[in-house]
Amino acid sequence: MKEQPSGRRRIRQLLLRRGEPSIEPQYRIKSIDQLRNLLQEAVELEHFTIPPYLCALYSIQDGTNHEAAQIIRSVVMEEMLHMVLAANVLNAVGGKPRINHQKFVREYPTKVPVIDETFVVNLSPFSREVIETFVKIERPTSPEGQPQGCDCVGDFRTIGQFYEAIELGLSELSEQRNIFQGGDRSRQITSEHYYGSGGKVIPVTDLASAKEALNEIVGQGEGVHHTIWDGDEVFGAEVAEVAHFFRFKEILAERRYQAGDKFEANPTGERFRVSWDEIYPMQENPRVEKYTEGSEVWQKAMTFNRTYTSMLNELHAATNGAPGRLMQSVPIMYQLKYQAIELMKIPMDANGRTAGPSFEYCSG
Repeated sequence: MKEQPSGRRRIRQLLLRRGEPSIEPQYRIKSIDQLRNLLQEAVELEHFTIPPYLCALYSIQDGTNHEAAQIIRSVVMEEMLHMVLAANVLNAVGGKPRINHQKFVREYPTKVPVIDETFVVNLSPFSREVIETFVKIERPTSPEGQPQGCDCVGDFRTIGQFYEAIELGLSELSEQRNIFQGGDRSRQITSEHYYGSGGKVIPVTDLASAKEALNEIVGQGEGVHHTIWDGDEVFGAEVAEVAHFFRFKEILAERRYQAGDKFEANPTGERFRVSWDEIYPMQENPRVEKYTEGSEVWQKAMTFNRTYTSMLNELHAATNGAPGRLMQSVPIMYQLKYQAIELMKIPMDANGRTAGPSFEYCSG
């Protein structure tokens, strides 16, 4: 991916659809508590994608599949940003993100939270089938697509529709009163606390900044204005990136998108090679309970999960009044990579499958 030139200013286009959201009155967000619950689900949703994306990334052997690894890594970093943005919106309306607890972490295989889909997501090594699943997760909303409801999980066909429903709730509740009055601005994570690239941290203090944060999330995932582009632009330079949905399609096509490529078409830009077999063939959906307690693989799996839990603890602290703690999660993420690869080098069966990271929360 092209790097943003230093000293240039990035901007975010607004995500626009054809017409206003149309949600039947009985399904609209009616209370601040309901809004906070959906925003907590948004934090959980953004985290949900990270373990399967990281499994695919970590399973790529060093020195191989450079372009594919770079694409997946860029998406993971932006999913972390999306967690932060969703937490900023939740804090702005007086909520408190809950990240370091057992139920925050899904047990894989599982379905995608909040959207009504039948496919399941696994913790699996890099493969064509896995990338096809990632494409399904990031699938854009159709131009005429509207949110279906807001009162229960599973009423949305895409992630974009879920966020549209939240945006409508923010707008309608704001017409009744100032829902941002109870938000503590010291809990907002700003650019000085964020370590990533690709996108920007948006402190949320009012309706306009809340909508901007949601647009950042959805635009990077599925594109803006029903184009392939994620909406980040730099004046005077060609550095626009395609949205997550299209980045994963680049891996499948082994080809980059370029200017002029259409929303519904395949990429026509520069080609690159994907070696699907140059991976650590980890067993699908590993769990610590499957390993013999006290064995080498059990100990390494527990070490990984304790490190992963430490990262969640830092993210929880960062989004609950100690934003400076976000930087402390950076070295933990590097530890996760090396600990995961150690697991992926341990053979587990006669078919050559190896152990792998299970991304389980350690409460003890």
